[in-house]
Amino acid sequence: MSRRLAGWLAAAGVLVALPLAVWADAGAEAATEALLPASRPAEASSGDASAPRRPGRASQAAPVSTSGAPRPSRPANPRTATATAAGTGLADPRKKEIAMQLVSSAENSSLDWKAQYRYIEDINDGRGYTGGIIGFCSGTGDMLDLVEAYTARVPGNPLARFLPALRKVDGTDSHAGLDGFPEAWRSAAADPAFTKAQDDERDRVYFDPAVTQAKSDGLGVLGQFAYYDAMVMHGPGPGADSFGGIRKAALARAKSPAQGGDEAAYLTAFLDARAAAMRTEAAHSDTSRVDTAQRQFLRDGNLDLHTPLAWKVYGESYRIP
Repeated sequence: MSRRLAGWLAAAGVLVALPLAVWADAGAEAATEALLPASRPAEASSGDASAPRRPGRASQAAPVSTSGAPRPSRPANPRTATATAAGTGLADPRKKEIAMQLVSSAENSSLDWKAQYRYIEDINDGRGYTGGIIGFCSGTGDMLDLVEAYTARVPGNPLARFLPALRKVDGTDSHAGLDGFPEAWRSAAADPAFTKAQDDERDRVYFDPAVTQAKSDGLGVLGQFAYYDAMVMHGPGPGADSFGGIRKAALARAKSPAQGGDEAAYLTAFLDARAAAMRTEAAHSDTSRVDTAQRQFLRDGNLDLHTPLAWKVYGESYRIP
């Protein structure tokens, strides 16, 4: 969720209650389940990294229990299953930069996505602190995973001392034991090892799985981005309001290109399913990141996201020359 949108909702007294991004179960669609990111092996320097994590930004995460109930488990999958060949499709450096800018326009009201490495605040969405380029949250497990990964690389980093507190608040919106954590986060953001850790977690959980699945479905650059943006907002998983559920709904209406279908028709069905999922909750009722961005590119026939690009999100105009 855009931080600006979160502020508007809070000011209006709207409760931001977000849907469950359900983890894969015995009945999950195998193709989507195979793309869920792998758990890192436990490392002595970072504590219990084998604990299940719930991927997703503050805007699309599973609802957090303030009682501290554990997050649902997910299956482990080989890390190599999400690897994306560099320099092809959305993974091409120039196209990937465009993808980061497009997402940042919706999440941060800015094209300067790299300025978000040091960002951290509690946006009062029930998930504790939200920080970094993909909205890692202290209450949802992905911030804990990030700090554990960073600490495994740089044991004496400014955030390492907060690991015990992060483990305790995981699954809640509590700040207990996190006094000084925002300042430490901003300090750590000056360390290239921390920004690299953020990049790696973003790719492991969101970018690589989305692009791999899109390529498997026969989609070009725009389709790969549509999958990635949906993965960022809704999280992986087969639930109706997760990426897997949205893809399943689209496939029920149109064949993917890999199945012999028309790419534009399938993308229309996917964006329709995405918008429908967004409208089920107040936090996502503004579907402009789909309607005046991705649909605009589709109407223009720009399936490869060629520049220049012009779009609007929440009424604000953006352009990549």
